[in-house]
Amino acid sequence: MTYETNCTLLTMQEWLCLMRRSRRCSYRLLVNRIKKELPHVYDSLALQFPNPYADRCRQTDTHYILVHSAIEYFFRK
Repeated sequence: MTYETNCTLLTMQEWLCLMRRSRRCSYRLLVNRIKKELPHVYDSLALQFPNPYADRCRQTDTHYILVHSAIEYFFRK
């Protein structure tokens, strides 16, 4: 897994393309995977604290989409 970008750096067209055919995914499992594979991202986003946007995490065939502090972070699978 690699971090690619976040929604603040995308155009609307790019965002729509990345969100196409997205489905819900488990916030807990995604955070655990980030902690294991990308510990520097886990620390920089302070994912050990509660997240009111946890229920908005999604995934596509190519990406995991973590929503934290109302920002969508895109990770390539």
